[in-house]
Amino acid sequence: MSQQRTSSPVLLGIPTVRHERDLATDLPAATRGLPDRFGRGATDLRVSLTDRCNLRCTYCMPAEGLNWLPTQAVLTDEEVVRLVTIGVRDLGVRTVRFTGGEPLLRKGLEHIVAGTAALTTWDGERPDIALTTNGLGLDHRIDGLVAAGLGRLNVSLDSIDPARFAASTRRDRLPDVLTSLRAVDRAGIGPVKINAVPQPATYRQDAPELLRFSLERGYQLRFIEFMPIGPPETWNRAEVITAQDLRVALTDAGFTLTPRHGPRGSAPAKVEDVSHPDLPSGTVGLIGSVSEPFCDTCTRTRLTADGAIRSCLFSTTETSLRDAMRTGADDETLRRIWQGAMWAKPKAHGFTTDDSFATPSRTMSAIGG
Repeated sequence: MSQQRTSSPVLLGIPTVRHERDLATDLPAATRGLPDRFGRGATDLRVSLTDRCNLRCTYCMPAEGLNWLPTQAVLTDEEVVRLVTIGVRDLGVRTVRFTGGEPLLRKGLEHIVAGTAALTTWDGERPDIALTTNGLGLDHRIDGLVAAGLGRLNVSLDSIDPARFAASTRRDRLPDVLTSLRAVDRAGIGPVKINAVPQPATYRQDAPELLRFSLERGYQLRFIEFMPIGPPETWNRAEVITAQDLRVALTDAGFTLTPRHGPRGSAPAKVEDVSHPDLPSGTVGLIGSVSEPFCDTCTRTRLTADGAIRSCLFSTTETSLRDAMRTGADDETLRRIWQGAMWAKPKAHGFTTDDSFATPSRTMSAIGG
């Protein structure tokens, strides 16, 4: 069963042999939804709307940026809505999260959100629609996005110290992010989640400051372990700040963390209750993709900005729906291709406690968070 993505005839002007239909040959009869061979089902769709970004985070991309996808390779707004419709209507997707790169760089974002909000899940509800963003320019668009149907928001923020923010992102834009967060508060959407990637040299300063900042404002902070999905030379297993490292750092800073008992379900974060004598109580989430992987409960399926399905964030192969769609495939054919790609999902990603991981075929900005 091949899941390898090949060059697009749209881009190269030459015929390309495709094998998408073969992906469905091993599916059980009358397959419903997006199951895989290990008993998981994908109900959470992550849609990357662009590989471009207006920050240059050191762990994500080089200072000069990357070779961006050409415009003709990226899905149009209508193509995005069509594929999301197939996911929700025909394949049981209940949650749709729009990501990038930076999704606010997509001019048609409100149109895409509205098209998604018009859909109905198998449960008879509107899909849960979320956005992950760095927040730059969000203050100008939050009202329109909420009106279009946006329900939840994650803002990436690794430090609230201006100098450390500028060093990490290579841009002096912290005031703009904070302005956007205030606009989000006024818009009434929430609870807002803050995504932070802790860095070895600064996490003992940044982690407590971010948690204090979040508890004071009612945000839900999520720490994400540094994963091997940036430029290959940037990842060193020894520099990964683990979930346990963060527990120690936060405890040393005066916070009391209390793990919640029982299964966490398909959520990537282990949520722990937090208290501090000088602050409101709240929670903190620890996403230990490297040190505490959660592959056995994964419910995600990913669509890249150029229309490829990835069954895992760390896949070394992917399946193009765009190529099939642009050569006339109907919705039923696209559904079966998508199901075949997810049926072939591996049991687990290829790294745990050392450097022997399967290098993804794209960097994070080109995959979508």
